[in-house]
Formats: sequence, C-alpha cells, structure tokens
Amino acid sequence: MRRELAAAAAVLGALSGCSLAPHYERPVTAAPPPAYKEAPASGAAGEWKLATPGDSAARGRWWAMFHDADLDALQAQLSTTNQSLKAQLARLEEARAQTRFARAAWFPTLTAQASATRGESSAYSPSYVPGRSRTGNTLVLTGDLSYEADLFGRIRNTVAGARATEQATAGDVATLDLTLHAELATDYFTLRGLDIEQRLLDRTVADYARALALTQNLYQGGAAAISDVQQAQAQLETARTQAEDTRLRRAQTEHAIAVLVGQQASAFTLQPREEDAFRDLPAVDAGLPSQLLERRPDVAAAERRVAAANATIGVARAAYFPTFNIFGSAGWQSTSSNTWLTAPAQLWSLGPQALLTVFDAGAHAAQSAQAHASYDEQVANYRATVLTAFQDVEDNLAALRQLQLQSISQAAAVTATQGALDQANLRYKGGIVTYLEVVSTENAALAARITAADIEIRRATATVLLVKALGGDWNGRELVAR
Repeated sequence: MRRELAAAAAVLGALSGCSLAPHYERPVTAAPPPAYKEAPASGAAGEWKLATPGDSAARGRWWAMFHDADLDALQAQLSTTNQSLKAQLARLEEARAQTRFARAAWFPTLTAQASATRGESSAYSPSYVPGRSRTGNTLVLTGDLSYEADLFGRIRNTVAGARATEQATAGDVATLDLTLHAELATDYFTLRGLDIEQRLLDRTVADYARALALTQNLYQGGAAAISDVQQAQAQLETARTQAEDTRLRRAQTEHAIAVLVGQQASAFTLQPREEDAFRDLPAVDAGLPSQLLERRPDVAAAERRVAAANATIGVARAAYFPTFNIFGSAGWQSTSSNTWLTAPAQLWSLGPQALLTVFDAGAHAAQSAQAHASYDEQVANYRATVLTAFQDVEDNLAALRQLQLQSISQAAAVTATQGALDQANLRYKGGIVTYLEVVSTENAALAARITAADIEIRRATATVLLVKALGGDWNGRELVAR
C-alpha cells in the first residue's frame, strides 16, 4: 500500500510541474539605432552639446541638478502629499494582495464547523423506526480539508499572472511618480519665467507712464500733436493688459503647483523671485538608445502586462483538462452531549475527486480566444510604448538643440531692437520723426524681450521633459520579485 501511495505521489508531483502557458519571451521590437538622430554632432560649432558624465543614467533626486532650493522643497512635498500618487500606491497594494490571494491556492484549505440542532422527523420517513421518539438532537463538530492538485498549471499560471500584474502596477507607480515630478518642475519653471516677464512688463508700464506724461507736457506746450498723446495712452494700456494677463497666468500656474504638492490653492503662495533671467540650465546626457528600454518604467510596465497575458493563456488552456481535488473530513457526531466528544462518536472521510467539463457550449473555447486576443493586444501596446519612448527622447533632443539656436538669435534680436529704440527716441526728441516711430520700436523691443523669456521657459521645460523621457532616476531593479 505504501508503494502505491508513493508512486501516486510521484506521479502527482511530476504532473504538478506541468504548465500549459506558452514559453514566454519578451516581444521583439526593432533594434535600437546606435545613436539618437536628434543628438547634436560632437563638436559642432554653435550647437547644444550633451554632457558626458561617467554614469549616463540619472540617479537619486534628478531635479537636484537644477540647484534650486525652492524646487527641491516642493519636490519633497510632492513625494509625500500628492493624492494621485497615494491613490496609485494603494492600487499597488491591491495588486500585491491579489498576488498573495492567488498564492494561497497552492496550499490546502482547512475549515471547521460546529452545529447543534433539535428537530422532529416524519413518521413516514424511510429512516424512521417505529417505537422510537420522533424528536431528537443532532450535534456535529467537524474539520474539513480540501486541496487542489495543480496538475496542469492552472494555479501556477494564475499566480504568475498576478505577479506580473503586480510588477506592471509597480511600473505604473514609477511612471506616475516620474510624471508628477516632471510636471511640477515644468510648472515651477513656467512660473519663474512668468516672474521674469512680470518684472519686464511692470518696468515697461512704468516707462510708458513716464513717456505718456512727457508727451502730454509736450502737447500742452505745443510741441506735440494730440495723436502722439493718444498713441502713448494706447501703448500704456496695452502694456497694462499684458501685465495683468501675465499675473493671471502666474496665479493659475501657482494653483496647479499647489494641487501637485497636496495643498489648498487658497492657502499656497510661492513668492516671486527678483531675477531678470533664468539660472544656467544643466546639460543632460541622453546615453545610448539601447539603454532606454531599461530606464523607462512605462516600458517595463507594458512588458509585464504581456507576461501576465501570456500566463492567462495557460489558465485558459488548463480549463480544458480535469481538476483533481482531495477532500478530507473528520470530527464527532452524536445525538447527546454526553456522548458527543467520545471515541464512538468519531467520523472521518477521505477521497479524491476529479471534475471535467464535458459540454459548455463553447465557453472554454471563447475564454481561450479571449486570452490569445488579450495577449496580442498587450504585445501591440508594448511595441507602441517602445516607439513612443524613442519619440519622446528625439522630440526633446531636437527641442533643446533648436531652442539653443533660437536663444542665440533672439538675444541678437533683443540687442538690435534696443538699439533701434534708442535711435528712435533721439530722432523724436530732435523732431525728425513722429511719435509713431517711437511706439513701433518700443513695441518691437518689448516683444523681443518677452519672446526671449518664453524661449528660456521652453528650454527649461524641454530639459525636464528630456529627463522624463529618459526615465528619470528609475531603475528596473525596482521590479525585483518580492
């Protein structure tokens, strides 16, 4: 008997190692290029140049490269108070709990039950014995054990799918964390750029107010026409409108930052900075294209969803085969409390059970087709995510290169318009030209300075977005099995 039991256990053990899921391999994508197309040529004159530190991957708090204490403080708040991030972390805990739930199926389930009933049986019941009382007690105390032998890998693949889904959710957390920190940095630099524009517009309004007063004095003295006064007045009001619009944009940007750091917009204030230009922006090493897929958490999450879909195919295939369960029960049953927990009242049962679906009107076939279609969907999503990852890097490399060139040409435009304005003022004071020429050159000079500030905002934003496109400080080792 022992030999038979040992042989049966060996067979069950061998079968329990069976898995009907297809052998999993990461989906094939196009080979990455040796270098990014939009990266500037090494040593090209006038072009933006990448830094080349020893370690190409960003590590730690990537925003610290900007050396801005206010930004560092805001980013620290976001990590602990952002509500969207907390919600995603809760979803990760749900996924981890689901993995533990799936793993529990590997082990036997033991339940206990106790009941005490009193009832009357029918005199016409087949089990009724004439002369005995029809009223009696039934006292039961049993323990039940059940165990499913995972012969065809249903449980194994369910656990594998849950684990892959958990890893994908961890990738989602990292993706959201990176996105939120990048969004905060771009909003912060936008706000600082608006501070620069606000100072420029406030000074311009003050200059235009003085110009209006001077023109009114000249008009009253008969040295200027009424049209000059009207043009100066219109120019002043236009500048005031621009200044108020900039205040509106700054207020809305400040409110967005408040939400990101988990604070009420009504109680959050970020004081303006008394600076007329952006601080120097750091260079970012894009590394090699072959490293990108290992540094993007969204790519890792998409790949893990492919693995989960692959495991689901194994679960669907296992449904075609019988499930084998072992059931056992032991306890006591009696009609009297005096004999309830005694040896004669003991009972037990033990035996296997096999269950096979013979006909289900195509339900299993539909389930299998759904699993294969879901796998194909996740493969397509993964490949699309990879393509988008390379696009993000190329977009921001191109933006940084072109914005650097724009910054140089715009600085020249600012210098030129300021020179033209100085000449127009001299010519107007000498009575050579009308005030219209002064207004035109002043407007051109203001537009050039505002455009220069906008370019700096876009450069800072592109720097942040390049870091985000490269995966920030995320590391694939964060998805190591727990």
